[in-house]
Order: sequence, then structure tokens, then C-alpha cells
Amino acid sequence: MEMLLDDLLAYLRAGRYDGENIEVNTQILIEDIFDLTEGNNNFGLVLDETMPIITTMKVPLELIFRNLIANAIKHHDKQHGVISISSKEINGGLEFIVQDDGPGIAPQHHERGFGMFQTLKPRDEVEGSGMGLALVKKAVESKAGAISLESDGVRGCLFRFTWPLKSN
Repeated sequence: MEMLLDDLLAYLRAGRYDGENIEVNTQILIEDIFDLTEGNNNFGLVLDETMPIITTMKVPLELIFRNLIANAIKHHDKQHGVISISSKEINGGLEFIVQDDGPGIAPQHHERGFGMFQTLKPRDEVEGSGMGLALVKKAVESKAGAISLESDGVRGCLFRFTWPLKSN
């Protein structure tokens, strides 16, 4: 219940970030998040060699990567896996791609996965509030970005989200 309340409060705060824009080395940010999240789960991280250094608000970007990485590990169906993250410049912003080699999400569940309290597995199988992807979507959209999910439902998920180079 405490986790659910914490996630609800985080959702309510998402999009209303205070703070200033700072220089963020996305490679270091992602490596730090991965190191804290991965633990002893035998997962690997593959980062694009050209991860950008950007001036932005760190907190919402950190929340997005933390949730996407944690979900990839938590919902994986094997003892080990790989998470790949890359980025490229597009239309005055960045596109980040977070891809895993887990079990995938069936296409009919792609939109549902971004809803509040949505889990695709029973709560007694996977611990969580079902708020992770809803938080990610709200954080991305608060910066005028968009997020999408690609998966055939058999193997792997690919999350693609946009992030502005000029923070609003």
C-alpha cells in the first residue's frame, strides 16, 4: 500500500518539476541508474557510443530511464538479459531508444501498458503498482515529447521517446 501511495504522489508531481536546467551526461546518468537497479541480476547494458551531454532538468529524465530499466529487468523471463540504449538527434530534439530482450508485450496491450495501475502479469507474480509506464508517459509528455512501444509480443520491447534539446 505504501508503494502505491508513493507512486500516486510521484504521478501527481510528474510534469511539475522545479529546478534549473543542468548539464547531464546521459551516458553517466544511465550507467548509474543501471548499476543501482541491476543488482545481481546478471543483466548487461549496451550503450550507444555517442550518448549526448545535454542541458536539461535531470529529475524527469532520470525517472524515465529508471522506470524503463527497472521494468526491463523486473519483467524479464530469464535469469539474464541485455538492455540496449541509444539516441539520435531529430527535429530539434533527441530520440532515445530503450530496448530489451525480454518476453515482449503483445500489440493489443501496448496502449494499456501506459495506463495507471496496469500490469500485464498478476500482482502475485510481479511486485509493483502498475504506475511505472504511466509515470514515464507523463514525464515525457510534460516536456512536449512522445513515447511509443514496439513489440511483437514474442521477444523484446523497444521504447522510443523524444526529449527536447531546449528545455521548457
